[in-house]
Amino acid sequence: MVLAVVLVGAVPAATSTDIVRLESERSLGDGRLAVLLASADDATAARAALAIGRTKLEAGVPLLEGHLTDPRDAVRALSIYGLGLIGLGNDAPAILRALRRDPSGAVQVAAIDALGRYQEGKHLDGRLEGPVALGLVATLDSAPRLTPEVRGKAALALGFFAGTPYREMIGPQLVARFGREHDPGVRERIMWTIFRYYAANVPISILRGALADEDEIVRIEAVRAYGKRKGSGLVADLQPLLNDPSWRVQEQAAESIRVLQGGKMTEHWTAIPAFVHTPAPKPDAFASLPAFARVAPPRGAPRPYDVPASPLLLPQTARDMLGPAHGPHPRVRIVTTQGNIYVALYPEWAPLTVTNFLNMMNRGFLDDNPWFRIVPDFVIQTGEQDAKNAPGPGYTIPAEENPLEQNSYVISMGLNYDDKTSTPIRDSAGSEYYITLSPQYHLDNAFTVFGAVTSGFDVLGRLSESDKVLRVERVADVTL
Repeated sequence: MVLAVVLVGAVPAATSTDIVRLESERSLGDGRLAVLLASADDATAARAALAIGRTKLEAGVPLLEGHLTDPRDAVRALSIYGLGLIGLGNDAPAILRALRRDPSGAVQVAAIDALGRYQEGKHLDGRLEGPVALGLVATLDSAPRLTPEVRGKAALALGFFAGTPYREMIGPQLVARFGREHDPGVRERIMWTIFRYYAANVPISILRGALADEDEIVRIEAVRAYGKRKGSGLVADLQPLLNDPSWRVQEQAAESIRVLQGGKMTEHWTAIPAFVHTPAPKPDAFASLPAFARVAPPRGAPRPYDVPASPLLLPQTARDMLGPAHGPHPRVRIVTTQGNIYVALYPEWAPLTVTNFLNMMNRGFLDDNPWFRIVPDFVIQTGEQDAKNAPGPGYTIPAEENPLEQNSYVISMGLNYDDKTSTPIRDSAGSEYYITLSPQYHLDNAFTVFGAVTSGFDVLGRLSESDKVLRVERVADVTL
């Protein structure tokens, strides 16, 4: 099948290609992106704002700052998000005002994301740490005025302030909000932040109560938090969870017990322990979908004019900023030795990444690959035919940072790491990809999410490194 070369909607094909090309080249195009940002077409202007942010060029800052009061929600949101990507932090006061005053959920999410990036990158003025931390606490405690998506995002961003003097204020606030919060997504994100950043300061009674929570993710994060504590005496609290109804909780309980007893986390899931109640195979509702015929693409890296058809990227709400655009999306079937996994791809957020994935699929590069890295309750990873030597496809692709969260069952590109700093290297993705088994929000800012699992969740619970990807094939699009 020949991929469409235009984006569905108002953005002309040539304009779309220009935007993707310039952001991948990390160039403002001698004013071309500035012209597109000023476009009267909402979709063109919004997409140009994202592209300017992805260049990470300082010269893009005044362009985006000029649209902080743009009347269009999507343009304001992606301008703020773009400023967060560039990361200088000088506009933090204006972004904090936007968080407090702007009625758009998309803008609120973008503002939290940008402020979190500034703090993580140590570009937030120390005099603003207190006002921003307090603003995030107020946002978290703003139900029902602000949506659960915005409040959950605020909970995650508070983790970046764990190394500041405001730590002692934030921990109790997270505990108090967790006790009052009713939305599952917000409660999950609060407990994740507690696990990741504040576990040692939270009363053990709070974590002990969360071990019995009806929400599977809350239990997982509470078990993880136990692993951050000290003392083998805590093992008794986790022992019952080795028989939890959730295979993910069981696996994490075993990991935290190992750590509490002085051991290390499992780095490679070579075989599933007998105590884990792996999910039983479920009927494959999409097994009858025929696979598309493969058409071998040109060799080499994906080209901007080869991007697949995509819905328009016009985020109006918080949910729009954290998920796929409305419309049809490419869908692939990952055929494994344990069953089929179905994944919807998001070209509106990651056009070159999706194009690269589909190109490698059509070349057969993704077939007959090992699951060379499976970490219990973390990720499953593949994409190399020779994982030991990791030759990759012979090229790398540019990162396409986006606000999609690394929650359970998203698909993202792997990156190489700097040997000296142990930090991920931008623009180093090639063919390796991973699927998260539970929330991994600490990966949000560096790794490109380009889709999510839509079916075959049970298969994920039965995979070990003795399994393989037999083939990857495209099937009928799915409307999201």
